[in-house]
Amino acid sequence: MKFSVLKSLAVVVSTFLWVSIAGTASAKEKLKVFILAGQSNTVGHARGHTIATLYKSSRPGDKALTEMVFKDADIGAAIDEQLTRARKIDELTGGISMDKIKNMADGPEKKALQAQVDKLLEAHNAYEQSVIDACAVSDRVYISSIADRNVRDGKLAVGYGADQIKIGTEYGFGLRIAERIDGPILLIKTSWGGKSLMYDFRPPSAADFKTTKAYAEAKAKAEENEKRYEEVVKNFPETEKKYAADLAAYKEKMKTADEKAKKKLREPRKPGLPRKPTPFAMDNAGHFWREMVAHVNKVLADPGKYHPAYDAAAGFEVAGFVWFQGFNDQFNPEYRGNYAENMRLFIRDIREEVKSPKMPFVIGVLGTPMTKEKVDENEVSQAQRKAAHFPEFAGNVRAVESYTQYSHFSHDVFQKGWPAHYHEWSTVGSDRPYHYLGSGAFFVRLGNAFAGNMAELMGVPK
Repeated sequence: MKFSVLKSLAVVVSTFLWVSIAGTASAKEKLKVFILAGQSNTVGHARGHTIATLYKSSRPGDKALTEMVFKDADIGAAIDEQLTRARKIDELTGGISMDKIKNMADGPEKKALQAQVDKLLEAHNAYEQSVIDACAVSDRVYISSIADRNVRDGKLAVGYGADQIKIGTEYGFGLRIAERIDGPILLIKTSWGGKSLMYDFRPPSAADFKTTKAYAEAKAKAEENEKRYEEVVKNFPETEKKYAADLAAYKEKMKTADEKAKKKLREPRKPGLPRKPTPFAMDNAGHFWREMVAHVNKVLADPGKYHPAYDAAAGFEVAGFVWFQGFNDQFNPEYRGNYAENMRLFIRDIREEVKSPKMPFVIGVLGTPMTKEKVDENEVSQAQRKAAHFPEFAGNVRAVESYTQYSHFSHDVFQKGWPAHYHEWSTVGSDRPYHYLGSGAFFVRLGNAFAGNMAELMGVPK
């Protein structure tokens, strides 16, 4: 009797243990996949060391961002020291031109100044690398990224922007979303500079681009340019003859002209053949849509290759999409006039492609004009906001403003006249205004804002 009870108890215990072990194994969370796509500001042109500009801000939330990026490192004092050093370098050299040194006569004084500047520059450059080295590298967030020619996979860190020391919004987004959700996270980034939604990222459900007015106008202009070029080539022998005659006449006049008359005479410019026009090449609308989809499908076909914590039994889900683009659609009335509808079709089509009909979708609103007033006047920005408010997208698409994350500290330095203040400027920014000054502070802020809105769309509690 006792044996039977013990045997039954052993079966119960072993069954319990098996269920517990199996339950633990199956409790692994799905891999959460987020897609980030767009043009150059998704590529990212901010050098990693410019993230430290966050320490020069009193904005609510920026302290938390410095803690997220730099963990236990204390960069606040280092950037103050760097800015003082950078201003000194500019004072001694004249900025990017280094004219104050170049224009000095060779000798001991110039040699001593050059040695002083070299020492300061060595510390200046070492600071930049030290900031990048202090930036967080995620053990939970991995990324497979196309950022123009910088194509890389691995742990999320500085270096997935336009080159291996730059960032886009992926860095702040990935670090923040990891604080909001559990489990492994994989970012898929596909971005190419100078691309429009109307043509380059044209979604497949949009009308054939060849039926648009923009196509007809572009083709007609290309044909006109070709015709004009051929006419110039045809007439070039006559143009050369006329130039020879004009040059001879000029030389004759110079022989007899007095000094006052000589100053008014202008030597005729030697003619040259114009550059041959680029052949019309707008028969491949949607090319970068297809490139984007191809990369996404490649990664999703083998997620374990891109994230070591992927568990095939748990699987994956495409948890959200971030779109940050719009600059190139501003310059053609048809492009900007159709932006909202093209965005609507884009969202529909990508959701169908990844088989997620309600996939949360965040649109980064073009904010390069910097102020609310100027952004409000921009037709593409208006269209991006409009797209987020189509009734069919209620509760799962959101437009997030980018101008509100601008680095005004960086802008103030830029406005001083960056060539003369180059070393100060390069401490806090690394590109032109159309790339949001290449400010790491901006891109971390905006990535953070994207992540916060994405988490809310996913229903993640704060």
